Amino acid sequence: MMADGLIAAAILGVALATIASRGTFTAVALFIAYGLLLSFAWVRLGAIDIALTEAAIGAGLSGALLLGAASRVAGRGAAMDRRPGRAMTVAIALGCAGVTAALAAAILLLPDPAPSLAPQVAANIGATGLGNPVAAVLMSFRGLDTLLESAVLVLAVIAAWSLAPDDAWGGKPGPMQPVLADGPLALLARLLPPLGILVAVHVLWIGKDAPGGKFQAAAILAAMWMLPWMAGRVVPPPISARWLRVAVAAGPALFIAIGLAGWMTQGAFLAYPPGLALPLIMVVEIALTASIAIALALLVIGPPGRRA
Repeated sequence: MMADGLIAAAILGVALATIASRGTFTAVALFIAYGLLLSFAWVRLGAIDIALTEAAIGAGLSGALLLGAASRVAGRGAAMDRRPGRAMTVAIALGCAGVTAALAAAILLLPDPAPSLAPQVAANIGATGLGNPVAAVLMSFRGLDTLLESAVLVLAVIAAWSLAPDDAWGGKPGPMQPVLADGPLALLARLLPPLGILVAVHVLWIGKDAPGGKFQAAAILAAMWMLPWMAGRVVPPPISARWLRVAVAAGPALFIAIGLAGWMTQGAFLAYPPGLALPLIMVVEIALTASIAIALALLVIGPPGRRA
């Protein structure tokens, strides 16, 4: 109980410090710490899958994106240093307080016992061939949600690329990175990717029976691509490369194709034929992992820019 109380107090304190921070980079750093603390809270609640996703995506990837945005904003000077007025600040505070109160009411007013579909999932999980109920929910019982989440990443990449200047369209994404011959980053860029790829494959494979899965594995793979890029040892392919565009969209496209096949053979979108659920799910998981990893890395690297 004491550990739970300390985690809850730390989450609240870091959240307030993030809001009150006057510096952009300080606020982003506190936000990353907030995400990591949320991961500890999910661990304490026994939701290991959510904890892994929060640490990899909520804190890691989101933190990297916000740091990149903060660096761009910092270069704009005083034009971007406008603060909201007192009325706007009060309105934002009231909106946040209202959302907090609504969430608290939704939790505190739940009946006892709280409604749950866990018995139905436990009764039907055998048909999926999966041992992890979270994976079964994401890939079967609520597969449409997972499909939409992966499709949103494709749209996010398109939106990021659309920010490129007209004369840079079709070029290589992100700024040019200097080649580092030595130093910690150069060492990590040489040593970590092989190990990280093995860890990502393991996390993906065990996700069918234990905490893990495609999103966590994709975040690791994206990081393993970004390390050599930041060290100047890997140059991203141009966004005009057809194979790159196909790779970003291949996972969601395959998911849609299998869903349509289920609609034609089983009478329901994303329904799997008896006995083929597990192989089809794993094929989709592998394809989605590759597409999500490439999409996440491209989002962090950023759109093409003008080059000398």
